[in-house]
Amino acid sequence: MHLLKAQPCESVMPKTQRSGKTQQSGKTMRSWWRSFAQSKLSLAAVAISCALGLSACSTAVPSDPNNICSIFQEKDSWYAAAHKVHDKYGVPINVAMAIMYHESNFVEDAEPPMRWFLFIPYGRGSSAYGYAQAQDEVWNDYVEDAGSMFSDRDDFEDALDFIAWYMVKTKNTNGVPLHDAYGQYLNYHEGWQGYRNGSYKSKSWLLKTARSVAQQSEKYKSQLLRCQLY
Repeated sequence: MHLLKAQPCESVMPKTQRSGKTQQSGKTMRSWWRSFAQSKLSLAAVAISCALGLSACSTAVPSDPNNICSIFQEKDSWYAAAHKVHDKYGVPINVAMAIMYHESNFVEDAEPPMRWFLFIPYGRGSSAYGYAQAQDEVWNDYVEDAGSMFSDRDDFEDALDFIAWYMVKTKNTNGVPLHDAYGQYLNYHEGWQGYRNGSYKSKSWLLKTARSVAQQSEKYKSQLLRCQLY
């Protein structure tokens, strides 16, 4: 019996055709890799742009925070939110806006400064955060009572709604009229129990701030009457 000599497998494709096909395949692969690399660069550029865009998404503070007409002309959504809050609670918007201005300067993510021991940070003075500088505990009370699970302290409308809610609670708890910016701010800062206990009386700096809030409220009120926005 004769053993058959194994023969190398031959392609059915002619050599010239195989050579052309190999070159074409190589070109295709190189083209694919170039496209892939370009797409990766494009994705990286998009990612960088999105990352940079996050900071741009932050709400800018009003250009003239001392003029409520300018604020509402500059920020239509704030004007609409102010009307909504006024209709809901009946609070004078000039008082609520004056409180917000003195609490955060209209900075959406405002926080108390970090405290340091030598070069070691050891926390902030309180949990106050956002436009209204609401602390965790009272903010949670607001969310349960009048807000929602979607309420955010760095959202203008939510923060203004919180201030108005607190003002109404102050009126009902301690009998301070809604238009009394001075008394409302003392309650806002010291809490209802602290106000009843007179904790503010020994704080000259706080009394000065409350007077400043009252003055700002009157200024806003006068401006609103002239600009006829509200």
